[in-house]
Amino acid sequence: MLLGKEVIVFDGGMGSELTRRGLTGIPEELNITAPEEIKAIHRAYSAADVITTNTFGLNRIKYRGGYDIAALARAAIVNARSAGKKVFFDVGPTGRMTEPIGDLTFDEAYEAYKEVALVTRGLVDGYIVETFSDVYELKACVLALKENADAPVFATATFDAGGRTLTGSTPEIVAAVLEGLGVEALGVNCSLGPKELLPIVKRLLAATDLPIIVQPNCGLPVLENGKTRYTLGIDEFDEYIAMFVELGVAAVGGCCGTTPEFTERIAKYSGRSVKSRTAGAGTVITSSTRAVDITGVKVCGERLNPTGKRAMKEALAAGNLDYLADEAARQKEAGADILDLNVGVPGIDEPAVMREAVRKVQEFVDLPLQIDSSDPAAVEVGVRYYNGVPLINSVNGEARVMDRIFPIAKKYGAVVLGLCMDERGVPRTARERYEIAKRIVERAESAGIPRRRIMIDTLVLTASAEQELVRETVEALRLVSALGVKTALGVSNVSFGLPNRPLINRTFLALAMGAGLNMPIMNPLDGEMMGAVRAFEVLYALDGGAEKYIELYKDYAAGTAAPLTAGAGEKNAAVNSLFDCVKRGVKGRAEEFARRELEKSEPMTVINDVLIRALGEVGRDYEAGRLFLPQLVSSAEAAKVAFGVVSAKIPQGGAKKARVMLATVKGDVHDIGKNICKVVLESYGYEVIDLGKDVPVERVLDANMRYTPYAIGLSALMTTTVASMRDTIAALRKHKCPAVIFVGGAVLNAEIARDIGADYYTPDALSFVKKLESLLGK
Repeated sequence: MLLGKEVIVFDGGMGSELTRRGLTGIPEELNITAPEEIKAIHRAYSAADVITTNTFGLNRIKYRGGYDIAALARAAIVNARSAGKKVFFDVGPTGRMTEPIGDLTFDEAYEAYKEVALVTRGLVDGYIVETFSDVYELKACVLALKENADAPVFATATFDAGGRTLTGSTPEIVAAVLEGLGVEALGVNCSLGPKELLPIVKRLLAATDLPIIVQPNCGLPVLENGKTRYTLGIDEFDEYIAMFVELGVAAVGGCCGTTPEFTERIAKYSGRSVKSRTAGAGTVITSSTRAVDITGVKVCGERLNPTGKRAMKEALAAGNLDYLADEAARQKEAGADILDLNVGVPGIDEPAVMREAVRKVQEFVDLPLQIDSSDPAAVEVGVRYYNGVPLINSVNGEARVMDRIFPIAKKYGAVVLGLCMDERGVPRTARERYEIAKRIVERAESAGIPRRRIMIDTLVLTASAEQELVRETVEALRLVSALGVKTALGVSNVSFGLPNRPLINRTFLALAMGAGLNMPIMNPLDGEMMGAVRAFEVLYALDGGAEKYIELYKDYAAGTAAPLTAGAGEKNAAVNSLFDCVKRGVKGRAEEFARRELEKSEPMTVINDVLIRALGEVGRDYEAGRLFLPQLVSSAEAAKVAFGVVSAKIPQGGAKKARVMLATVKGDVHDIGKNICKVVLESYGYEVIDLGKDVPVERVLDANMRYTPYAIGLSALMTTTVASMRDTIAALRKHKCPAVIFVGGAVLNAEIARDIGADYYTPDALSFVKKLESLLGK
């Protein structure tokens, strides 16, 4: 089995096969209570090269049975070994969402997966981490396995038809994060049928040169005679697997609905040579929802750095991280592509503050971050808790500095910025700076960091003190670019001590960009500096058809608007009203601004003209793909806080629109979708009764009698629990329940919803709200 050289075949669906064979109960416990039946399934899949254990839900957060996790894990491995093939331990998500969308912390997720790693270490041939919809939880899982076990890790995510995970990550972002974390193979499983996965697979193949694994569902599910059936036949499934192999996929298998017969059919691809391919090798920095490829010119905002900024120093000393969120939002609005984040002020615990600052800024702004610190401990904390692929600022040519930072960059897959200086300081000539850059690049590559994850800063010296060296900085950019790495400069340093600094800055910026500068670190609120960047993009054909430039400056030619001048952005804080709070999801200030609104407007006016209007804009942006689930939930949370303040001023009974009851049905422990629905419904003013997950039919009936809701929302994520949802609806109908019944979940569609007796199927929380609003005539 030569990974990346010969095609490897994995087995097929376990959960759907358990259902097909009539095996009920907690799947992981069947490893002990019905071992022979589980062994029979594994042996039925023996045409595969790799057998995966029946352990998808086996972690301390998700599993709530009566057996010890270690005992179940060992039993599962013994059962899988009975097939006589390589065994990979199946690791699935916890069923909870990580912060800030949910309440699961990164450390809680990590510890759960660390336990899995420790109880299986040395007992399996590898780990298959699959069906993850949140790249942050995926990062915690991979790190736990890499740090606590010693076997290969294959990691796969799930995507919707639009090519995004539930939390908004693209295939390119998932590939960049996983590649950086050192997985042996990455790819996609579950999600959709093979036809729908084809464009996603192509994007993964183009994004990384790592081996790609694809395990599709057997088409899309339908309900037939009360049971879930998948639509794709073996022949058509095989045709798509052949396409994947032809494209260069290195490992194939099946997910939901695929049976041993499917595995037997695709086993013929085992051992075939993996087709060679050429993948992109750009310098990519990402957040969880936005990737920035450092091509052309990308602006790194410098204003989250306390150097020379009294207000930020005071905010950090006081623990006021809302200041950072506001400042980050302003820089994003001004056009920054990346944000520098530095929290180094005297008297604080820099690693601890860096961790919270990363979390805070990433909660409110989707731009990638440059983690900036001279403290290696703060750097490591920042990149460990970062959601995406960060840029580390920085290393230099000193061996001791490289020895401290390169292992961090390698472990977490960060891009690293090298400064052209060493223990002797900043060299005077461009050639000397080039030699330091070359040394940094070579040392980084020997540490396992590819050239595409290295950037170089040729360092700006002040024209007032060393005028003749400015030209050397520009020339160094030309030389360093020939190394095949991207370049950066802190532009404004050049004008220190001179009058009319903006003029010096923008002239130097133009010279530097012409010499190959890729990432100016500058103030994006300086409109003339940003204008120089936009003009350069036109003149160097980086802005096709000058479209971006024309859009930004179209009113200027007519004399109706002037371009943003230096400092103009200072006049407009990112959050200066309740509407802004909700639109940007700034929960921490929602109560304050809600009280201000109530001083000048009636409560219902605030609800209708501010809260609902802001949520409407957020909803439209969400539907248009301009923002994603993290931002949607943050906005809903902010609106929920504000609504609580406003509704307290309304006479009792006059605030809530209607009562909605939510539950994840019996047998299903996933409540991600339900929890998101709860937050969004409450933000719109609905009273929500949340019954939780794994809710028996009897409890739903009792709660319906007690609360008499206008609507009931039922959730199921697993194919095995669709029948439980059907039984719950049937019981409600039998008891003459007048409530409108909504259903949702990954395994459902409108057709299945009709078949099981629901009134409506809604694919997401916003659709749920919009349908309710329509029914209520709001």
